[in-house]
Amino acid sequence: MARLTVRDLPDDVREALRVRAAQHGRSTEAEVRQILIDVVFPAAQVELGSLLAGIGREATLTDDEVDQMSARDTTAAAPMAFG
Repeated sequence: MARLTVRDLPDDVREALRVRAAQHGRSTEAEVRQILIDVVFPAAQVELGSLLAGIGREATLTDDEVDQMSARDTTAAAPMAFG
């Protein structure tokens, strides 16, 4: 295993890492290792459905806007003509 030294790390960043490590029940070194692994090798790509659902949760629409979006033309489509 390789070793890595990080120099000139601001004290507030080190303290935040220590707190985060404690929240996850790890040492600061183990927490930094996990952060690096998670960044370099993301667990999974975000699926389109999850992304759209997240956008929908963030949207703040009025009841009138929701009604307008829900209203749709229920007229049957005319068959295509070939020829």
